[in-house]
Amino acid sequence: MPNASAHAKNAPKGTSSLYRAVWRWHFYAGLFVLPFMILLAVTGAAYLFRDEIDDWVYSDLKFVNVLDVPPLPISTQVDAVRYFVGDKPVKIITPTSPDRSTEIVIATSAGDRRSVYVDPYTGLVLGSMPDRGTIMWLVRRIHSLAEFGIVTNYLIEIAAGWSILLVATGTYLWWPRGNQSGGVLTVRDIPARRRWWRDAHAVTGIFVGFFIVFLAATGMFWSVFWGKYANEFANGTPSGYPSGVRVDVPLSTVPMIKAFGETGWTTENAQIPLSVDGTSTANGGTPTPFGIDAAVAKFAELGIAPGYAISLPSSETGVYSASIYPDDLSQQRVIHLDQYSGRPLIDMGYQDYGIFGRIMEWAINVHMGQEYGVINQIVLMIVCAAIVFMAVSGGVMWWKRRPTGSLGIPPLPRRTKSLVGVTAILAIGGIIYPVVGVSMLVIWFLDWLFVARPARSLRVA
Repeated sequence: MPNASAHAKNAPKGTSSLYRAVWRWHFYAGLFVLPFMILLAVTGAAYLFRDEIDDWVYSDLKFVNVLDVPPLPISTQVDAVRYFVGDKPVKIITPTSPDRSTEIVIATSAGDRRSVYVDPYTGLVLGSMPDRGTIMWLVRRIHSLAEFGIVTNYLIEIAAGWSILLVATGTYLWWPRGNQSGGVLTVRDIPARRRWWRDAHAVTGIFVGFFIVFLAATGMFWSVFWGKYANEFANGTPSGYPSGVRVDVPLSTVPMIKAFGETGWTTENAQIPLSVDGTSTANGGTPTPFGIDAAVAKFAELGIAPGYAISLPSSETGVYSASIYPDDLSQQRVIHLDQYSGRPLIDMGYQDYGIFGRIMEWAINVHMGQEYGVINQIVLMIVCAAIVFMAVSGGVMWWKRRPTGSLGIPPLPRRTKSLVGVTAILAIGGIIYPVVGVSMLVIWFLDWLFVARPARSLRVA
């Protein structure tokens, strides 16, 4: 490692110890998180248009010719799937419009799930694919790093936390102070010069910094550690969703996410209620479920929006459950019906959530490019492109600045207290996001062991 004087040659003139301390953490944050930011930005930008892409790729499965006849009963469509595959249906996704097919998810004898697509007018089976087997589901799994296992999934939380750190330290470095340069809002020089890249990096960061923090903070909801406890809070207090969901009806141990696979974040761990109206009959015989067609008619009567998913009863105490999480938050809805009487056990929409639940669902909807239609998609696509540019420009700046044969770590502050003070302030974020805090401790220790300590030893000698 080059000594401190070598690094100092590359430091902006007149930088204070505090500036150097912040710059040092900004460098480490970028070193760690920029590759992840590129991956997240590229996959996130693609996932913004998941419906459009999947509709184009799988148009032969998802679209049908509209006929001048009413759609077949759902039970008839289910029978067609049973005849085709011979396996047990577990979930039905109703068409969002007349030109859409019905998707029926079956549990195969091999232990996996497949999505079978049916023409609702003719009962013709159009084809099948593995459940969640579309290209955009793969993009989503790559975006969350879930495709690479549970261990790498923790990196999402770390990357999100360091992204917030990156914005905070970058804003400080940009902010005008005394006789130091900063606060630029235009790009100077030409791309061949380092100053052009520095200005372009800073200006882009100032304009999209808020969006980066928003995406990072809302992305935490899906994280393995912090997201888990945030969800438990949402499910455990009236500020998440109504207390009646938890205590006023008999509940099973089955969470919504197990039944549907994809639900609203706030309610994914909400327990599904139990059917109790058929537990006994007048003659002691076996109760008879009122059937899927009657359930669909009841859901329609209750006014749920088209395109909802139906989870079928999996036991004698199971329920018919319908859920929909469309772009329009006001149409979010979950309905559970007793499988024997058709009585609504739970009927809950977005307006029924507590304040915390509503805020989180809104934030997640915006994060996924749903809340404000195509405007939301375009804005976030621009933000994703800006994030890629910032990652690239940060790399170019580092490459142009670094001494030959060196990692180019920013110089140590002249006063050690500055580095300690900045680290202490950043540690607040580490307390809020514990996994991020652990990673900060690791980086701080490595910096002290391999960079700071040897540099101070050289100065003393």
